Amino acid sequence: MADLLHTLTDQLDAPQSDFARWDAYYDGVQPLAFLSPEAKAALGDRLGRMVSNVPRLAVTSLAERLRVIGFEGADVWPDWIRNNLDQHSGTLHREALTLGSAYCIVWGDRTDRPVAAVESAKQVTALRDPGTGETSAALKRWSTSTTTEAVLWEPDRVRRFRAPTTGATAGGFQLVETLPNPLGVVPVVEFRNADRLLAEGVSEITDLAPLVDALNKTLADMLVTSEYAARPRRWATGIELEEDETGEAVNPIPEGNRAMISENPDAKFGQLDAADMAAYRDAVSVLVSQIMAVSALPAHYLGALTDQPASADALRASEAALTARAEARQQTFGRSWEQVARLLVAVRTRGQMPAEIRVQWNDPSTRSVAQEADAVVKLFASGLLPASYALKRLGYADDEISEIRTARRAEALDSAGVNLTQLLPRESA
Repeated sequence: MADLLHTLTDQLDAPQSDFARWDAYYDGVQPLAFLSPEAKAALGDRLGRMVSNVPRLAVTSLAERLRVIGFEGADVWPDWIRNNLDQHSGTLHREALTLGSAYCIVWGDRTDRPVAAVESAKQVTALRDPGTGETSAALKRWSTSTTTEAVLWEPDRVRRFRAPTTGATAGGFQLVETLPNPLGVVPVVEFRNADRLLAEGVSEITDLAPLVDALNKTLADMLVTSEYAARPRRWATGIELEEDETGEAVNPIPEGNRAMISENPDAKFGQLDAADMAAYRDAVSVLVSQIMAVSALPAHYLGALTDQPASADALRASEAALTARAEARQQTFGRSWEQVARLLVAVRTRGQMPAEIRVQWNDPSTRSVAQEADAVVKLFASGLLPASYALKRLGYADDEISEIRTARRAEALDSAGVNLTQLLPRESA
């Protein structure tokens, strides 16, 4: 027990510094990079927060295209809605895209109804069997104001531990209770943001971080230049300097004076050329193009106003790379959601886990309501799609489809003039 608990706590602690870094980039509070020590000393506290929060845009733009709309193979949707997974699934996707991993824990409440909770990789970690790839054990650890709590899941049992201090390690935990695990599997499902077989979860911000640092540095330089060099600097010669109370030489013509006057006939006045800001614009354009290539964000997402799509087809074409990336993430996260669905059914049926459940995703591409309706109507009119499936393609939920079909049958009977009361058996006199 101690070895497994120690292994999982070490595994949980190892990436915490990376998580803090990605959180800072997502929140836009990362420190300014590429500044020399001399520049930092010269600027002091005069340079405030200057961050273009591209990482949050990259994560949310991808996560908003990952929307689960149903399951095939079992009646999972009522449990999905009751556990608010229609809302929390988006949070899980953002967490996995930001930190590289996220988790969903499935268990039963006091009435044996399935309960699913979305968890962060900051508090949950799991061990995978190197032979099968299945989860062999998992740990959740969190702190209260006075204690540290931990729950260790194994295929045959669930154990809860407690330490009387906050921030406890494995050696400080004491066993509180042990419960049997009737599911026979670890009910903790990992959502790994990885596109290779043996790779660990990778944050979407990993490749963006150096480019965003360079962009923020360039924007900060541009602001500093606009403050100190963009406004033309004036100069004057042939004027005697004045002295202040301490004997220091001072400018006899304050900067605030709009007119400069001198009684000396040899005095000359002029101004330096203003700084050319075009170089910063070109540098920003280069960095933004690199960010677009790495993140698959289209130009109009990043404010490139000269590349606005002229039509709906041009809009879909400009977002093709982002759509393809979203489809890849659907495949990555789809297996995990299908395992969550099987666990929901297993809790409800007390251990009978279905063999096959398929998740259904919303179309990640950008399409107007008119375009979608026109395409579905053409498929329905040609006989390729039944009415119920056509309604599902238009985004209607199963209960809404049932209501629509009931309403259509009622309208059809009204149009035919059928009196339903006449079809009921008459009571004998």
